[in-house]
Amino acid sequence: MKFGGIQKTSIIDFPNKISSILFTVGCNLRCPFCHNWRLVLNPKPPFLSEEDALKILESRKKYVDAVVITGGEPTMNKDLPDFVERLKKKGFSVKLDTNGFFPQTLAKCLPNLDYVAMDMKTSLEKYRLMGAKDTNPLLRSVKLIMKGQVEYEFRNTVVPRLVDEDDIPKIGKIVEGAKRFVFQQFLPGETLDKRFNDLKPYPSEVIERFAAIMKNYVDEVVLRV
Repeated sequence: MKFGGIQKTSIIDFPNKISSILFTVGCNLRCPFCHNWRLVLNPKPPFLSEEDALKILESRKKYVDAVVITGGEPTMNKDLPDFVERLKKKGFSVKLDTNGFFPQTLAKCLPNLDYVAMDMKTSLEKYRLMGAKDTNPLLRSVKLIMKGQVEYEFRNTVVPRLVDEDDIPKIGKIVEGAKRFVFQQFLPGETLDKRFNDLKPYPSEVIERFAAIMKNYVDEVVLRV
């Protein structure tokens, strides 16, 4: 595996833990609101090797007790399960961020994960707007996560044009019975599709209305707005 970067310290990306974040390169989707698009479209060296990443992480063990692997899309890498296992053997808690489109890799990672955050970007029929032709792998990942023993959350970045009120019950039915669903505020800025650079986010009351709908489907709804 190779990594496009590392954030040495985060207090918000792994619930109740101080973590370092590793960013993988490449992704199967083309989300127009993506802020990490350089890691997706045109990743450029210098890259971190697994060994480089492990050396940095071990040097920071007195500051952090966990590692978040995000992207891009980490599960595109067939070597990911082995790397996750190496992290666990070195005493780190490990969280994986994923879009759910590679369930076979996810399944191999789960025995060594402490937390999974899986994106539910919108209703299934709108995934075509992000370049996905087949959403069956995503559905398999939802089942894997919900049937497993690993702590998890499903999450949605509430992006106008991609997510509206009609989409919420459709998403809810996919994850019905889940422990936790998180709504995250969309932040405009330098996005993959320039039309989203200055897109006005939903006001908090709209997201709260979305959350009230989602409560009909899951045990807990969390707002990160």
